[in-house]
Amino acid sequence: MNLDEPLSDKEFDELDDFLLSDRCAEDCMTMDTLHGYLTALVVGPEQVLLGEWLPHVWGPSLKDAPKFKSDKEYEKIVGLIARYMNEIAVTLEVAPKEYEPLFCEHEHEGKNLLDGEAWSWGFWEGINLRAKAWEPIWHSNLATVVRPIYLLGAEELEEDEMRLREDPVQRHKLAVEVEAAIPEIYRYWLPHRKSAVTTIQRETPKVGRNDMCSCGSGKKFKKCCGKETAED
Repeated sequence: MNLDEPLSDKEFDELDDFLLSDRCAEDCMTMDTLHGYLTALVVGPEQVLLGEWLPHVWGPSLKDAPKFKSDKEYEKIVGLIARYMNEIAVTLEVAPKEYEPLFCEHEHEGKNLLDGEAWSWGFWEGINLRAKAWEPIWHSNLATVVRPIYLLGAEELEEDEMRLREDPVQRHKLAVEVEAAIPEIYRYWLPHRKSAVTTIQRETPKVGRNDMCSCGSGKKFKKCCGKETAED
């Protein structure tokens, strides 16, 4: 699987069809929601491994996972999702100004307006995987920059917050603000981004086989406790 290769139009449609098919649960992410979700994982403060984030694509419960026809089909679909994610990461790394959220569009009073709700909900789901790690940004100078994602994506809002997004034109303006926010969020977390793999450091120095055994026997490690380890 070549992760560096972006999805072709045919592959995009293939993944879209699979996510919308009866094989997937009703709560399975659609392509726009998935794009927001993967973006949050790419730009966020901590790396999240595929084994943790992938189940949430299929739905809120582990029972929502689709039944794949074969291992080959599973690898293909997951490979398409992984490449979809990598395409986001490469764009933000190489040309962040070219990054575009996958928003839907609809016509309202003769104008084409952006609909960023599904995308923002996906992004919000990504945030919730590491909600504690995301907390500093809400108290930073980017708090107002991130707020449109909250207003469009959070499931529970206060009444005064709902009034900020109840009109299609308001939601369009929030979507525009969301698009401008992503490169800034990416730059904010980049210096602090933590790997999902923890390096374990040895607290005590390693005992060499020719060193005196620490058990106090007076023998070399290889002739004492080290001998038992070797035999095991």
